[in-house]
Amino acid sequence: MTESTSLATDRELVSLSIIALDDDADFRQFLRSALDAEGHSVRLASTPAELFAHIEEHMPDVVIVDMKMGPHQGEQVVTDLRTRWPKLCIIVLTGYPSMDSMRRTFKQDVFDYLAKPFAMDELRLCLSQATQTLGLGMRPQDRLRRELGRLVRLARTDKQWTLKDLSEAAGLSISQLSSIERGTHLPSLESLLQIAEALDAKPSQWLSSSGL
Repeated sequence: MTESTSLATDRELVSLSIIALDDDADFRQFLRSALDAEGHSVRLASTPAELFAHIEEHMPDVVIVDMKMGPHQGEQVVTDLRTRWPKLCIIVLTGYPSMDSMRRTFKQDVFDYLAKPFAMDELRLCLSQATQTLGLGMRPQDRLRRELGRLVRLARTDKQWTLKDLSEAAGLSISQLSSIERGTHLPSLESLLQIAEALDAKPSQWLSSSGL
C-alpha cells in the first residue's frame, strides 16, 4: 500500500456532491464511474454554462475543472467560480502542467492541482484532504461543533494558555475542554459563555464565524 493510499484510507469516508467539468466525454465517464464507486454523488458538465447551471440548481461540495478545454479556458472558469461562489472548493486538472500554470492557478485560490494522467489514489487523497480541511459533507451541527472547537483552540493558544490554564479560568474539566476543541462535543450555552469569558472573547462572534 502506498503512503497516499494509507493516508486516504485512514480518514473517514464522506459522501460528497461533486460536479466535474471536462470537454472529453470519455474522461467525464471515467470520473463518474470512479467517483460513483467511492460513494460520491457526481454530476457532469461539458461546458462552463452547463457547470454554472448545475451549481445554481444545487450547490456542490466540490467542483473539478479541466484547465484545457478547446475554446473554453479553465483559468477563466475558475475566475468566474471564485467571483460567484467565493467559498466553493475547486480542484483543477490539466494534461499540460507547468510551474507557471501552477502558480497562476493557485493564485486563484484553488484547493489542489492534479496533472493528467493521475492515479485514483491521488484524487481520493485530494478529496479526503478537502473533506478534512474544509469540513465538506458535514451536517450543519457537525460544522458548528468543528468550527467552535477551532475558534476556542485559537483563542487559547493566542493567550499562550494550556488546557489546564483554561480549565482553571473557566471552571471546566480538561477532558471536557479537550473534547470541545477537538470538535467531538458541542459545548452547552453555559459552557460556551464560561469559556468565552475566561478567554476575553465574544461568543456571538464565534457563532457568527461558524455560520450562525
